[in-house]
Amino acid sequence: MSERMTVMRTTAAGEAGAVFAAAEVDRPAPLPTEVLVKVHAAGVNPVDWKVRGGVFPTGGLGAHPFVQGWDVAGTVEAGPRVTRFSPGDEVFGLLWFPRQAGAYGEYVTAPARQFARKPAGLSMVEAGALPMAGLTAWQTLVDVAGIGAGSKVLVTAAAGGVGHLAAQIAHARGAIVTGTARSAKHDFLASLGVDDAVDYTQVEVGQTVRGQDVVLDLLGGPHTIPLLDTLRPGGLLILTIGLISPELAAAAEARGVRVSPFLVEPDHQGLEALARMVDRGDLRVHVDQVFPLAEVAKAHEVGESDRTTGKLVLSVAR
Repeated sequence: MSERMTVMRTTAAGEAGAVFAAAEVDRPAPLPTEVLVKVHAAGVNPVDWKVRGGVFPTGGLGAHPFVQGWDVAGTVEAGPRVTRFSPGDEVFGLLWFPRQAGAYGEYVTAPARQFARKPAGLSMVEAGALPMAGLTAWQTLVDVAGIGAGSKVLVTAAAGGVGHLAAQIAHARGAIVTGTARSAKHDFLASLGVDDAVDYTQVEVGQTVRGQDVVLDLLGGPHTIPLLDTLRPGGLLILTIGLISPELAAAAEARGVRVSPFLVEPDHQGLEALARMVDRGDLRVHVDQVFPLAEVAKAHEVGESDRTTGKLVLSVAR
């Protein structure tokens, strides 16, 4: 095995076409309890282009240049004093977030408990798309909100990377699911188990939807406060983008509802729960486009268009 590998570095904060550069670096070596994984696929998430553009705090990544990416699907190469996996095992995981994980590269190392076994029913590309988005959906709806049969759940951007997984998780747990998306994507939402699709370009969601137990807001920004009106008294809005502003907190208190911030964490138990859903046929991963590692800038540009359905993925293995 070569002791060198290729990575795509982010050299500065800026536009995608200007800041990515290929580099040859030393292959990482796993410490005890870590595994070395040959990366086959790496998911591309909104946080990636926010980090690249200097919008998301980059303190955990250190100074430029650094290697972005946290979603990985690949094959275990080595793991000193690791009992969870053996060389050759196919795994997927969300690594080190929000510290540097280096998924935009040919190999990664991370604690074995940040990985789970790849479901047999998923390709490497699909598995590479699942960790961050799937854990965001699972941790918000299951761990934070505790949804169950009969829960009324509103998911914004329900056709997107997190949204299309959140809709399926909510449906599988017996919730009544409302999702927002353009009309052209409503058939897709129906295939995910969404009970009521709302075209946010045609109506004001905050004036149309009512009585929700949980709102999973995947967009943030100025539309969030109006979403509070969709909640029943005591209902919960979970915000995945940005912090809870004093204005949002005051608006929630005035309406008698709750708001909670959220940031996803590595979680092998959550990954295993997602894998069981895949195995049961309750969860599928929709991949919009796949790009070779060298075209990571193009993947970021497509992602920033906010018109993708499902996930974008880098194909890394060579």
